[in-house]
Amino acid sequence: MRKITAGLFISLDGVVEAPDQWHFPYFNDEMGAAVGATFGTADTMLFGRTTYDSFAGAWPEREAAGGEDAGFAKQLGDVRKIVASRQELAFTWRNSEQLAGDLVETVTALKNEEGGDIALSGSVSVVRQLLAAGLLDELHLLVHPIAVRKGMRLFEEGDSSIPLKLISSQTFQTGVVSLVYGPEGVAGAGTYEEAKGHLPQGE
Repeated sequence: MRKITAGLFISLDGVVEAPDQWHFPYFNDEMGAAVGATFGTADTMLFGRTTYDSFAGAWPEREAAGGEDAGFAKQLGDVRKIVASRQELAFTWRNSEQLAGDLVETVTALKNEEGGDIALSGSVSVVRQLLAAGLLDELHLLVHPIAVRKGMRLFEEGDSSIPLKLISSQTFQTGVVSLVYGPEGVAGAGTYEEAKGHLPQGE
């Protein structure tokens, strides 16, 4: 079964929208390595329409320019790219296609195929649906030490919680914290009386 990994830039107050407006002052080699690890073993990428348009508008030109990030740009160009959108799309970036049918059903089928890992970058609406469906194996959050105070948050209100477990954590020199989470079953329920026993007297 293939592993599905999602990577997101996120602020202290949970904002994931428009990271290009607040993310770049915190980028360094440590973060570059963390981002690269998200895609390292992937041969397929899933995108929402907005994130795909952002990638397709930048990375083919960077690959053609042959700069220092041309290798990563080529890697992105070579992988299979599947875009979830309700509108019919036309593509100019190689190896791009539109997701056909229901997102959860299609990704479930992809996950059960032979092949390398499946990666997501951004694409918040897709990440939310995969988390809710229990299809996401790893959620990589690069938490930036800034409160953006406006914009879309990663998690919206819902009827049920999504328990996760921490797989790893690392603090970068910039103050960014790299957190990797995986799915977790509901933790054993304690009681208020048990919790009181661990509180300092008078609290």
